[in-house]
Amino acid sequence: MSTTSTTSPHSHVEQHMRGSEVLTDIVIGMSDGLTVPFALAAGLSGAVGKDHLNLIWIAGLAEIAAGSIAMGLGGYLAGRTEVDHYHSELRREYDEVERVPDREREEVQEFFSNLGLSKEVQSKAVEEMTRDKDKWVDFMMKYELGLDKPDPERARKSAFNIGLSYVVGGLVPLSPYFFVSDGLTGLKVSAAITLCCLFIFGYFKSKLTGVHPLAGAVRVMVIGALAAGCAFAVAKLIQA
Repeated sequence: MSTTSTTSPHSHVEQHMRGSEVLTDIVIGMSDGLTVPFALAAGLSGAVGKDHLNLIWIAGLAEIAAGSIAMGLGGYLAGRTEVDHYHSELRREYDEVERVPDREREEVQEFFSNLGLSKEVQSKAVEEMTRDKDKWVDFMMKYELGLDKPDPERARKSAFNIGLSYVVGGLVPLSPYFFVSDGLTGLKVSAAITLCCLFIFGYFKSKLTGVHPLAGAVRVMVIGALAAGCAFAVAKLIQA
């Protein structure tokens, strides 16, 4: 019974962490995917005429491809940096345990002291913790540096999640242009669909992050509308 109760909380925490990482990736990719291609398509709608609607498709698809790769690469590099940083600190902790074990023991004892344990219990806890070098180092990594061991596959997963979310988000504002005969009509349909999606996306994003859902939804929608409006206005000004 005790084994089940011990492993169950750890299993729950791990699932929660993985879920949080995936949600973070989706939020990063989707938010940019909905906004950037929407602004690009809006700008091109103000610049090209009725006979050049295919330019919006080509430019939009090219942007989605380039943006998903760039965003995915950014996620990959961030994941690799996290893994590299962890292993760098891990090597340093092993080195310190070898070179200055007394100082490292004092740090362990200070941690238990801050928990309010008695001197006797502190000494026993330090002796038990420092008996196994690997366990000792893991303890220092987690409680001294606040670093949990990262998923070695995190970088690739993050790149895939962000890149795919960007593509899905980017196709939302671009898709209406495949079914209309001119850019301005496409922009109207795209704006209606995209702003609704931004509102829904902002609502659930805010709910997950603890922000007021309606306020967060309106903020995300307004940002997307401003980006598209500015792009359209600039294109019209240049064209004029």
